[in-house]
Amino acid sequence: MEAWLQHMIHLMLETLALPQVGLGAVFVVALVSATLLPLGSEPVVLLLVSARPELFWPAILVATVGNTLGGAITWWMGYGAERAYEAAVHHKPRDQRLLGWLRRFGAKACLLSWLPIVGDPLCALAGWLRLPFWPCVLYMAIGKFARYVTMTAIGVSIIG
Repeated sequence: MEAWLQHMIHLMLETLALPQVGLGAVFVVALVSATLLPLGSEPVVLLLVSARPELFWPAILVATVGNTLGGAITWWMGYGAERAYEAAVHHKPRDQRLLGWLRRFGAKACLLSWLPIVGDPLCALAGWLRLPFWPCVLYMAIGKFARYVTMTAIGVSIIG
């Protein structure tokens, strides 16, 4: 079973490395990196744009869509975790400072979902607090789009 899994992972990575699936690879890596898994999608976007500069805007848009969809998945994970926690424990979490801050800013706090380390858990906390889903997704998309444009433009200017 383990050999089969290793073979499938190797096959998937080989497929995503092909130039003709560059945008697909960007989408998959951006989606997965927006969950609670520790991946970075910016290097993938930068490598694709460095190899094919004409794909700057398509890569930015595909990465934004994938990363926003991953943030939405993380929102739902937080929503489900809160429901499970409440059902199991029957009381509110102890540390209310961060949750209070998020409640005060509401869905707009998801603009910060682009931040490294705290951005993905922020999406989960938005779901935990049951902040409105679609406004959260909109703010996630705005923040993530701005991050990809900025990081890719800086990377391209450094690489030349």
